[in-house]
Amino acid sequence: MKALTYHGPGRRTWGDVPDPAVRDPEDAVVRVDAVTICGTDLHILKGDVPEVAEGRILGHEAVGTVVEAGSAVRTVAVGDRVLVSCVSACGRCAYCRAGVYGQCLGGGGWILGHLVDGTQAELVRTPFADNSLHRLPDAVSDETALMFADILPTAYEVGIRNGRVGPGDTVVIVGAGPVGLAAVATARLYTPRRIVVVDLAESRLAAAKAAGADETVRAGDGAEDAVRALSPDGLGVDVAIEAVGIPDTFELCTRLVRAGGRVANVGVHGSPAVLHLEDLWIRNVTVTTGLVDTGTTPLLLGLLAAGKLSVDGLVTHRFGLDEMPEAYDIFADSAGSGALKVALFRT
Repeated sequence: MKALTYHGPGRRTWGDVPDPAVRDPEDAVVRVDAVTICGTDLHILKGDVPEVAEGRILGHEAVGTVVEAGSAVRTVAVGDRVLVSCVSACGRCAYCRAGVYGQCLGGGGWILGHLVDGTQAELVRTPFADNSLHRLPDAVSDETALMFADILPTAYEVGIRNGRVGPGDTVVIVGAGPVGLAAVATARLYTPRRIVVVDLAESRLAAAKAAGADETVRAGDGAEDAVRALSPDGLGVDVAIEAVGIPDTFELCTRLVRAGGRVANVGVHGSPAVLHLEDLWIRNVTVTTGLVDTGTTPLLLGLLAAGKLSVDGLVTHRFGLDEMPEAYDIFADSAGSGALKVALFRT
């Protein structure tokens, strides 16, 4: 089969690799019908995730069809159309029993495209299929379902829920990439007073408005004062969500939040950021981090089916699966291409 493999910082190849097969009774093999590229894949290619071995097939988000299932698999069967979750869960360890699947101790967690071969291929082996695949209703398209493999639960769990967004809050989301826009969509579920989005790119600020942001602010000089002025009393926001993953944006969030507020870091950081405890300790500021658990994926899919959640506009570029190298180039050059989420489909 064809797959996208990692060969050290800055090096990737689209080419032939062996087909996957069931190795464990709890495995399933899924034919990839639609797949996408994540900002985390770009971090891997930059060398920010040294655990990724040379030759690893990248990718951790897909929609596909089960073509083989191990003898212990009970909840999906050959022929089922499924969402491949970015997090795998053994279902038995202490973390999984507490619903914290991202920290699975039994061989799961974020493993696809990280510690085992991932989804940017024609076929993917999915460990712990009962807990890590979600059957999809016919009414949900492959493209729409892709948004629920990672970015929707990540934005909701690590951003909105960790940040304890509530009715009447003023929320700032720094970064209007796919996860930031998903944070806009899921923040709206809690009826905040105002959602403000900060980004450098005018195209992404426009996308944030389309996703439901009340106000947008261009990053740069004057951004802090502009955001603070949009809070009811000028003292800062209740919740600041970091959705970029660089030191400057994290530190900006800590400056934008009011006393007693919450900073929810969602971005994947490849270098250290300064935590200014000398300023934050006296202001009762809470800082949270997290890896998505995907326990809310069924809830979010249900909200989609009920018409309470929309992901329209998140996919900006579409490709055939064999156009993976071009898709990577477009996605990596988001400033020039205007790409948000790219989707690749089996032809």
